[in-house]
Parts: sequence; C-alpha cells; structure tokens
Amino acid sequence: MKVTLQRVAPGDIEARSMELITAELGDRTFPAEQAPIVKRVIHTTADFDYADNLVFTAGAVEAGLCAIRSGCVIVTDTQMARSGINKTVLGKFGGEVLCFMSDPDVAQEAKARRVTRATVSMERAAALDRPLILALGNAPTALVRACELMEAGKLRPALVIGVPVGFVNVVESKELLLTMPGEHIVARGRKGGSNVAAAICNALLYTASHNERE
Repeated sequence: MKVTLQRVAPGDIEARSMELITAELGDRTFPAEQAPIVKRVIHTTADFDYADNLVFTAGAVEAGLCAIRSGCVIVTDTQMARSGINKTVLGKFGGEVLCFMSDPDVAQEAKARRVTRATVSMERAAALDRPLILALGNAPTALVRACELMEAGKLRPALVIGVPVGFVNVVESKELLLTMPGEHIVARGRKGGSNVAAAICNALLYTASHNERE
C-alpha cells in the first residue's frame, strides 16, 4: 500500500491540525469563547468526544480570562499538568503555576491524616491570597475536597477546571462540581487527564495573549 504524506511546513502543523479539526466537526458550532478550548482539547487528545463532553458554565471562560489578566495562580493536581501549561505566557501577566503534590510536608501530612496528597494540596490552595484557577486532571479526591472547601466558604477560585480521568469517583466528583455555584469547565464522564487540564489552561492563555495584542 502506498502512503501519501501531507507536506506541511513545521510552523504550519498546528494551524493545519486545527483546519482538519474544524472540517471534521462539520456543522457543529460552539459559542465563540468556547470554540478555541474545545478545539485545543481535541487537538491534544485526537478525541472528538470532547465536543460533547465539555461543559461550561455561562461565565467560565470570561472568569478564567479575568483571573489570568489579574496575575492569577493556577494550581494543578499533577506535575505533568504543571509542566504542560505555558508558563511563559502566564508569566507575562504576572501569574504562576503551582503544584503541591511533591512537597514533602504535603506527603507527610497526608500520611498522618490518612488522606490523599491531592486532598491536602487543595487545602494549601485555599490558603493562597491571590486570584486562583484550579486545573484538576487526575485526582477526584482533589475535586471533592475543593468542592467541600468551596461549600464551607474557605476556597473561592475564579474558575475550576474539573477534568480528572479514571474510574473510582471520577464521574461522581465531576457531577458534584456541576452542583456547585461558581464558574467551572468540566469533562463529563470518565475521560480527562492532566493533558486536558493543561490544554484548557493554554487555550485560555492564548486567548488572553491574543486579546492583549489587539
């Protein structure tokens, strides 16, 4: 079988990928502020289910953009998600990405309390006194604890990106977030992951950066 490869310049690969995604979506349309996020998640995962799985509250995108412009902290539940977020762009707005999961004191406290490190990490996030985005792509316990802290008035993130992946309490944690007030972006069902959390953050960052240049 003869294989025909597309000839695409290195700098044009992403743009060509987005063209292919748009074409495959066909007549599917999304609100203008949500479309770049949906397409970037599909670009990251090659999974068109996200066209249906991603759920946005009405003000989610604008809340995320406002937080970024205010120099927010993005707290992740994995070092992988932290690594995948464009810190250069975020830094231009005075923001930073933090992940507490590898901190020795977090591990020690989690062991002593017999809870997950993700649970303790959300408590660390609640102590931050800056605009905050939670980007949770791995641990449903992080999402559950975040919801508990929000319900208690101890955590007030501008945006929660709730996209953990897996089986145990994954669907339930996302459905719990959907009952909470505030702004959030959720990948319903079992799918998600650190790469999806990072992709959503990057889509917001690129939109904020693009708007700054206009």
